[in-house]
Amino acid sequence: MPRPARISAKRPIGDEWLNGPLVWAIDELHQPMYLFPRDCPRVLCWPTPTTTPEDYERWWGERSSRIIAHIEWTWLDCLATGSLHRYELPEAKFMSLHDAGMWVSRLPVAPIKCETLSDLLAELRGHGVELRIMESLASLKELWKTSLHVSGIRLRNAHNWESQDSGNGWK
Repeated sequence: MPRPARISAKRPIGDEWLNGPLVWAIDELHQPMYLFPRDCPRVLCWPTPTTTPEDYERWWGERSSRIIAHIEWTWLDCLATGSLHRYELPEAKFMSLHDAGMWVSRLPVAPIKCETLSDLLAELRGHGVELRIMESLASLKELWKTSLHVSGIRLRNAHNWESQDSGNGWK
């Protein structure tokens, strides 16, 4: 069922409706961003066709992973022992937001299939995600200055996120 955002996000003028009642979905390519406990703060990054050679060398190097995901130590046990329900939804009911694989529907949606994921670490590995565990995600704020794709989710729950300012406008 469509439901409003629990905590409204700041949206550009004209996009305020995204805080209203919606059913949210993610495409298969981007689903690793959501293979975490709901409130777990995380920063994920990956190279794109426009990633500069300098950023690639500095941040990516010789990795074979598709995505690097960063979480804080305080969330590792919850990730290691948690489980999620993954729903397959009919694409026809959704419209793309053209933003990191996100789709929304203003209408109720009946799932095609539901499966329980009980080993989230294995799911992440299976999707080519390298997991990095940190004391605080706040030191990653400079990633947004790079040419990598960077997604931050539930950062309001990260240790010291609000109190650190790295000079790039994040506070």
